[in-house]
Amino acid sequence: MGVDYYKVLQVDRSAKDDDLKKAYRKLAMKWHPDKNPSNKKEAEAKFKQISEAYDVLSDPQKRAVYDQYGEEGLKGQVPPPGPGGFSSGQEGGPTMFRFNTRSPDDIFSEIFGFSGFGGMGDMGGSRAGGPAFSRSMFSDDIFASFRGGGGEGSMNAPRKAQPIERTLPCTLEDLYKGTTKKMKISRDVTDSSGRPNTVEEILTIEIKPGWKKGTKITFPEKGNEQRGFIPADLVFIIDEKPHGVFKRDGNDLVLTQKISLVEALTGYTVQLTTLDGRNLTIPINSIISPTYEEVVKGEGMPIPKEPTKKGNLRIKFNIKFPSRLTSDQKSGIKRLLSS
Repeated sequence: MGVDYYKVLQVDRSAKDDDLKKAYRKLAMKWHPDKNPSNKKEAEAKFKQISEAYDVLSDPQKRAVYDQYGEEGLKGQVPPPGPGGFSSGQEGGPTMFRFNTRSPDDIFSEIFGFSGFGGMGDMGGSRAGGPAFSRSMFSDDIFASFRGGGGEGSMNAPRKAQPIERTLPCTLEDLYKGTTKKMKISRDVTDSSGRPNTVEEILTIEIKPGWKKGTKITFPEKGNEQRGFIPADLVFIIDEKPHGVFKRDGNDLVLTQKISLVEALTGYTVQLTTLDGRNLTIPINSIISPTYEEVVKGEGMPIPKEPTKKGNLRIKFNIKFPSRLTSDQKSGIKRLLSS
């Protein structure tokens, strides 16, 4: 078969148009001659081969001939099926078939949305068969924009659909311990013949310990496929469900305990169950004023960037004062507190 174009693009023989484009983008950016000044000849050869492979496999007619007859079939050594996409010899002469071929810069222009490339001049780009690209068009900034999925600045590049955002409610326990959530999605895709088809997928979301409300998890291009658009990214946004005991304040956990005035004055022991199921006993021997706060180091939320560290647990108190006192109680309190 000669050159194996599927191997050149590193795709399966069942690869669809979208697979081919992704493979071409990746390899074209890697082997573009301007990105390989130290081994330009090898890069030019590779780049030309990548372009040929994409040109053949992205064209259903050429691909059909290639799959049946190999590279020789594309060069007119065997008759291709059907009259489209090729030119024949003159009437009366031997029948020869030749597919139209496109230059590497035309293909690059189509995929990335740039057109009108100049020659490389003294760099040797004007040689027959050599790629002709303008160096000025390929600064690192432009390559960086391609790597970022861009091409947004180009009029011809396909536009990317707006991200699809979904809220992902999590309990405080989920965010404390970390967990795995599986989300089932349904999306429209196009099959190899271009017909829409609905598929279902299970997405796995790894919730890391300490993640905060508003954290975003992005699944690139998991939106519906539609003509002329790059599928939207699917974005899940963490939300925090209210908890019956704790409130979160950054990396800290806040707990409010209701106690009586007697307990506030004579001492109190806090007993609680942590978010990971441990029982804590915290004796408080200080006088508990309405603004008093007990801080327990390292019993708050995990800190995502420093997994071995945690915030603090802050215990606040809601002191229940008596609604009325008898005269005996008043005199007794006066006597006790004034001594």
